[in-house]
Amino acid sequence: MKVDEQTTMRDIYNLILNPATRVWERTQLLTMKNAVEKGAHFNTELDQLEFALRPLAWRDNLTPDVADFYAKITDDAEKSPTFDVAKHQNLSNPYYERAIFAGGCFWCMVEPFETRPGIVSVLSGYTGGHVIKPTYEQVVGQQTGHVEAVEIVFDTRIIKYNELVALYWQITDPTDNMGQINDRGEEYRPIIFVQSAQQRKIAEASKQKLRASGKYKHPIVTEILPATKFWPAENFHQEFYKKNPVRYKKMAHARRQYLAMQHFWGKVRVSLNKLIKTGIKK
Repeated sequence: MKVDEQTTMRDIYNLILNPATRVWERTQLLTMKNAVEKGAHFNTELDQLEFALRPLAWRDNLTPDVADFYAKITDDAEKSPTFDVAKHQNLSNPYYERAIFAGGCFWCMVEPFETRPGIVSVLSGYTGGHVIKPTYEQVVGQQTGHVEAVEIVFDTRIIKYNELVALYWQITDPTDNMGQINDRGEEYRPIIFVQSAQQRKIAEASKQKLRASGKYKHPIVTEILPATKFWPAENFHQEFYKKNPVRYKKMAHARRQYLAMQHFWGKVRVSLNKLIKTGIKK
């Protein structure tokens, strides 16, 4: 491992102080910190720390910030890049607008939007809750009231808000208010968070049109709520589809299969309704 000792020790100190770090992870970090401070060889202790973290790292079961640290000390270039949250938050342009959508695990919500023309930036995060600076552990533990969501900065000269809403309906199940496909829990509820009266008008009209289409057997339960403070998720979660392509493809494939079947039966349902109406008129 080719890492800088001073930088690595600073990272370890920060992780020890990080409230999101689990007790077991903190114990491993403290063991290394104390050993190095007593004169133990840095590289030897780092090797031992990596060995201790490895089983959970291979199962993707480290807390996000510790997972980023593990990627850094193992020279995993694909997983270690840092997403520039400040750049996303400070994007200012008279033609730029922001949109926030929640629709299950945010890992699967980034790529469908980010790859569209006119999308400037997509940030994964938490919103709609009552806790300041929530961590992933708190949100998935349903301790904060937040849902996983994505905040999108888009160029209105290229793509409009109504197009984003239309795409949102295509990549989520609007009939499931307790999650999305395999993502179960309140933190995965489908919600459109509107940031203006105009966004609300567009979202409400789009939802009503979807409800009237007859595509779905069950009621449309996606909520439309005022946008609240959006808290960026840990770096590990940003652009997950780029950092973990194999795992993402498996998840995205399962999600697409489910939605494709739902859309197929939606088309069948609409066609049958048309036939029935035609028969009644005759």
